[in-house]
Amino acid sequence: MSLQGGCLCGAVTYEVTGPLRPAVACHCGQCRKTSGHHVVATSAAHEDVAVAGAVHWYRSSETAERGFCPVCGSNLFWRSSGGARLSIFMGTFDGETGLSIAGHIFVADKGDYYTLDDDLPKALGADPDLTTAR
Repeated sequence: MSLQGGCLCGAVTYEVTGPLRPAVACHCGQCRKTSGHHVVATSAAHEDVAVAGAVHWYRSSETAERGFCPVCGSNLFWRSSGGARLSIFMGTFDGETGLSIAGHIFVADKGDYYTLDDDLPKALGADPDLTTAR
């Protein structure tokens, strides 16, 4: 399996050659602030992701960083400090991924302007059952 993606302007591209976790929608305040809505992301082992171009990293908390393109500002990645996996924002993939959303996390922080009407699992905060690779 090999999937490619990148930022809006093409200054940062990536290729994923290993398995991906099902997609998870995160409604936390930080994801909402950085994306303008909520974020849907998958994840892959760091060693399975090859990145070309200069990603700028913003430490958004004591335990995590967010990676974005320094040219166009596209939000691409999220990683926990010392974690073995890299979260990849679904909208940055080129073409089909074959993934679907497995559930929602941090729904206690979601905006009041939208509803979650699906039957997927919904966690008020973090949920390792949804975000841990399967």
